Amino acid sequence: MELPKEIPTYHIVINNKHYKNLRSDIWRDDPVPAKLKVNSKEYYIGIQYRGYHIRKQKKKSFHLTFRSPQLFMGRREHHLNAEYMDPSMIRSKLSFDFFKEIGNLAPNAEYILLKLNGSTAGLYLQLESVDDLFLHQRNLPSGHIFYATNDDANFSLITPYKKVKTSLEAGYRVKVGNQEDYHFIRELIYNINTVPRSDFKHEISRLIDVNKYILWLIGIVCTQNYDGFIQNYALYRNGQSGLFEIIPWDYDATWGRDIHGRVMEYDYVPIQGYNTLTSRLLDVDEFRLQYRTMLENILETKFTPSYLESHILSLQSMIRPYILLDPYINKDIQKFDSEADYIIHFIHNRRRYLLDRLVELK
Repeated sequence: MELPKEIPTYHIVINNKHYKNLRSDIWRDDPVPAKLKVNSKEYYIGIQYRGYHIRKQKKKSFHLTFRSPQLFMGRREHHLNAEYMDPSMIRSKLSFDFFKEIGNLAPNAEYILLKLNGSTAGLYLQLESVDDLFLHQRNLPSGHIFYATNDDANFSLITPYKKVKTSLEAGYRVKVGNQEDYHFIRELIYNINTVPRSDFKHEISRLIDVNKYILWLIGIVCTQNYDGFIQNYALYRNGQSGLFEIIPWDYDATWGRDIHGRVMEYDYVPIQGYNTLTSRLLDVDEFRLQYRTMLENILETKFTPSYLESHILSLQSMIRPYILLDPYINKDIQKFDSEADYIIHFIHNRRRYLLDRLVELK
């Protein structure tokens, strides 16, 4: 896993009137105009806050849309994540790199230093948007993309709060496609919940790429993203195969910490994971055995302290000088320094826990 030698600096300028409008309402979803300068090149952009919990924190995340020119790094929009609740600031990056290592789709993530109206706003993780350009840059067939925007995206007919959903597409927002394309989501959710057990293997195999779903399941079970089973993912329906694939998103609450940065014990998420689709897939003997075999291989080769330690330490070393420049987190440098050992210790315990539970997948 190669790392960039230097973290770029983004200079964003917002005039006082628009900056006041932006800060007056943290829930505002309309971007205000701004100018971005990177490496002596200027871009006219729209900027707005993004995320949910992070909007209430001092250090906020941003969503940038490019207006002129319309593309930057081959993308029309960029997400600047504050990673404020993660004391290591590497959990999302480490997660997406891990997903790619095991063969799953994941957005690219790069660090940047943000300066806003001349003042240092801090270190940010820039995330690639999962859209048509995401597909194009990977030479993937065009298709439909749906974002799982809240926990109604649990592949069930019932919400996590035991209420009947208002619609089969509840919890999803179409990113690539149009309103009529929600019928693909409706078909998927309906079949997951109504197809008899005897027919499920055949029917689900014509709707989702089971092998890739299992890879995603391994990624989320290893990194232990509790919320990621029911939201914070994208569904890509491959226009060539007609099969759904799942793409991870928002992975700061991983590797032993929750969304508030608190300790999440290594055994919190079971080896079987969560959500209705996962439960039904693992109820099929062939799929359960496939999951066990693939998970065991990754536990032996990729999800080990020895395999991941050098990447963890390299990430920490790369961003440490920029942590010291971040006005929101530079006072917690001792905690930052201790997080690499914390993550490595989590991997050791989580791996041992999963290896001990493989017997449950017979």
